Amino acid sequence: MKNITVLSLTILNLFSFCFYAQQAKVSRADKKYDNYAYIDAIKTYERMAEKGYQSPDMFQKLGNAYFFNAEYDQAAKWYDQLFALKTDVDPVYYYRYAYCLRSAGDTKKADEMLKIYNEKTGNTAKPQSGKTVNYMDQIKANSGRYKVKDAGINSPYSDYGSSFRNGNKLVFTSARDTGSLGQRRHSWTDQYFTNLYESNLTGDSLIPASPVKFDKSVKSRFHEASAIFSKDGKKMYFTRNNYLEGKKGKDGNKVTLVKIYKAELVNDSWDHITELPFNSNNYSCAHPALSSDEKTLYFASDMPGTIGQSDLYKVAINDDGSFGTPQNLGNVINTSGKETFPFVTNENELYFSSDTHPGLGGLDVFLARINPDGTFDEVENVGDGVNSSKDDFAYLIDTKSRIGFFSSNRSGGKGFDDIYQFLETRRLKPKCKPELYGVVTELTTGQVMPNSKVTLFDEMHKAIANMDTDDKGFYSFTNLEFKKTYSVRAEKEDYSTAEKTVTLSTEECKNELNIAFEKALCKVAVGDDLGKCFGIKWIYFDFDKAIITKVAELDLAKILDVMAQYPNMKIDIRSHTDSRGSDKYNEALSERRAKSTKDWLIKNGIAPNRLSSKGYGETKLVNRCSDGVQCTEDEHQQNRRSEFIIMAL
Repeated sequence: MKNITVLSLTILNLFSFCFYAQQAKVSRADKKYDNYAYIDAIKTYERMAEKGYQSPDMFQKLGNAYFFNAEYDQAAKWYDQLFALKTDVDPVYYYRYAYCLRSAGDTKKADEMLKIYNEKTGNTAKPQSGKTVNYMDQIKANSGRYKVKDAGINSPYSDYGSSFRNGNKLVFTSARDTGSLGQRRHSWTDQYFTNLYESNLTGDSLIPASPVKFDKSVKSRFHEASAIFSKDGKKMYFTRNNYLEGKKGKDGNKVTLVKIYKAELVNDSWDHITELPFNSNNYSCAHPALSSDEKTLYFASDMPGTIGQSDLYKVAINDDGSFGTPQNLGNVINTSGKETFPFVTNENELYFSSDTHPGLGGLDVFLARINPDGTFDEVENVGDGVNSSKDDFAYLIDTKSRIGFFSSNRSGGKGFDDIYQFLETRRLKPKCKPELYGVVTELTTGQVMPNSKVTLFDEMHKAIANMDTDDKGFYSFTNLEFKKTYSVRAEKEDYSTAEKTVTLSTEECKNELNIAFEKALCKVAVGDDLGKCFGIKWIYFDFDKAIITKVAELDLAKILDVMAQYPNMKIDIRSHTDSRGSDKYNEALSERRAKSTKDWLIKNGIAPNRLSSKGYGETKLVNRCSDGVQCTEDEHQQNRRSEFIIMAL
């Protein structure tokens, strides 16, 4: 017994020694992690994991260390381990896990993680990767348009973020080792701090020459990146760590974020370096881009008001050089994820990278055309070639030659990130605004009807446009919206009003809708059925319901329109049921239907004294479907109705 006790204590002490030894190693790794020395932290954490040590905190830090270094397959491995141990984690880990899953091509699971992320954060922005069922077909249609090759300026380190300068130079970001005695490594990535480099572009093919260091006057002890230049070459905007005149700024967590700076060319040297006024120590602003007229600066930021992880913003550049208030580009562009690296062409096209719009994985490059009013057309993935399953970003194109550059950490590269050159061989067709057009004719003879009044109504039957047909009976409404339902009404004196409804497809730019009407067979008079003279359907109800359906609202909106044309008109609303149910029940149901119809019209502006209503139960069936008769649902539906009878004019 004594020996067993001694043995137990020995084992316990040995276990305690190993445990505290492990804890000490983990603590040392944590210290490296907290100081952003991710490369060193990874080595210690993984050794501990190989020995069987398990901890949600360690797994999330391992995942983060790989995530922040864009090694998403390894990050996913450790986030898997994290979620296997614990699901009650900070919501950001659902986002990061989703990002890694999408990079690996597991879109379905990524969408599930993004959904949980949005639910936990209360984010109203929806994950975009699942918004279009056939998005892979759309990406495929946009693919095959690029001839891509290595730009010839890459190093074994990170090279990315290029821009044109003076039309014949390419300025880019690099972490390459140039052999400088003062070159410093960043413990986060184990790479050197990035600096700006420049290559001359030669020939019509814009081939970059051997790169040289950019003007040392903009170089600091930390990161410089993503420089852009004005057309005259005298102004420069660039990204830098929060560091100016030897002073390093930090946020509340003592982290040095990034800001956008401006410099001016003075005597062939970049001087007057100042940070832009909307920067802050507490959020990042990065990757500037200029509009063609240089009156607007676009950039990426996580400032307050950001929809997702980072959003794209724009800010006005005033004539005196001051700046307006940054404006978020909105949820057409921004998602619950990350949008970054904007670039604007002289053709008013915005290119940017996103990890949440439908893509192939990681960051993909997208295009959105900028409308004259500043809004954006539908976002499109530029397709395979430029995009891959890895991070693809910092798209740049010369619109004249269609030659450009982009950055990627795809497999087969020379370094961590690499710059690739491309030739765009086929442009994406601009997305059209659909047109609805047709010819108005007389029904019997087919004769065209010039000078007919044609009115366009929206989904709620609100008139939004009107015109008269030309001498050939032709009409046309333009600048409409895909997937929207429209109604077109044709009217002419002595002819019955005719109306048709159409839902515009997402494929056709031009949609034909011909309308034919006939000589009026009746004049509006007391006792008339509005459906007979104005083409208004009876208002149908769902089985055992008295609620006005969306379909019914469309026809009720027509009643509103007719009664507006005839301000003295009074109508009697007569509601009916089918034969199923008892007589007493159906009478009560029809009264509720009549009342709900009347209440809807009153709510939408009709004076109560112009309306009367009554329920008739199943006493006025319009077909054979009485008690005991077998009928189809469609046949029963014909009896569940409301009629509108003119009582006064």
